[in-house]
Amino acid sequence: MRLGKLSLINFKNITEGEILPCEGINCIVGSNGAGKTNVVDAIHYLSMSKSSLSMTDGQSVRHGEEFFMLSGDYTTDTGRAQVVTCAFSKGKGKTLKFCGKEYERLADHIGVVPVVMVSPADGALVSDSADERRRWLNAFISQLDHAYLDNTMRYNRVLAERNTLLKQGEYLIPELLDVLDERLADLGEKVAEVRREVVGRLAPLVEKYYSFIADDHEPVQLTYRSDLNERPFLEVLQSVRQKDVVCGFTNSGIHRDDVVMKIGGYPLRKYGSQGQQKSFLLALKLAQYTLLRERLDERPLLLLDDLFDKLDERRLSRLMELTAGGDFGQIFITDCNRERLISVLKNNDLEFRLWDVVDGEICQTEV
Repeated sequence: MRLGKLSLINFKNITEGEILPCEGINCIVGSNGAGKTNVVDAIHYLSMSKSSLSMTDGQSVRHGEEFFMLSGDYTTDTGRAQVVTCAFSKGKGKTLKFCGKEYERLADHIGVVPVVMVSPADGALVSDSADERRRWLNAFISQLDHAYLDNTMRYNRVLAERNTLLKQGEYLIPELLDVLDERLADLGEKVAEVRREVVGRLAPLVEKYYSFIADDHEPVQLTYRSDLNERPFLEVLQSVRQKDVVCGFTNSGIHRDDVVMKIGGYPLRKYGSQGQQKSFLLALKLAQYTLLRERLDERPLLLLDDLFDKLDERRLSRLMELTAGGDFGQIFITDCNRERLISVLKNNDLEFRLWDVVDGEICQTEV
């Protein structure tokens, strides 16, 4: 997948901007707050129909304006031209169009323009709760499998119904709970099966990339932890029903699953150094990229936001060595240190295109 042109209007601090990326490495530099991350976030928006940050659509509109509009001209690896536009208006909401046709469901677009983003926010995958890891896993698998996305959304709706019923206490109707349990179990089993398979495919890739990037002999592990790994979901629900009735919510299920990260057999969060954690997360995202490429037969866009501020020069050189190969396609890199970025790329004999972002203004720069 290649992005040939990106256009932005009223997006965050960018009044109006346009870039014409090259097929390989594209660099966007600027000081903190200048708007460089907003450019790669616009690319993420056009792939996932939302920001990569914890921001609502309304918060992505430039201050004082009523709407934003994004447009991307793409070419697939097979040479097919595609145009994606995303617009949000404070009065009318959000629309997403593919080649001029508006989607009835935004979810139908997920996976059409595959993307992988590496950003400072990835640290939450190690340090924060299982919710963060499930969100990442759901977003990732949704690009691979639309049935998974549908089943996950249906599961969440049935889960909400079940929790509402559980809050009725003595007025609860057991027969209705039986029906909801069967529906929840059926959907949960389907979702868990896909998660197990995907994490199982990711695990050896993470080990391979971690070993190469970190040059570290500590073994790393990625596993999927779920109540459903040991016994059927319906049996799990039946065994904890009384507890659920007392608590007024569903204590067990795929909404409590986790992706476990370890180094040397111990939790990465507690025993991994900062360098090891960063290397693990980078390996995880590269493994994600590889699996997307293999399953979709399309090279995703790779967005590396502020990456050069998080890795030492040795790890950067290893990363550049990996991504410069034919397995990786178009890459977008942001950094606040223009000279450092240029130096690292030139030292690795890599060709690139460069833009400076100053107070929301985007300008291509000759190197």
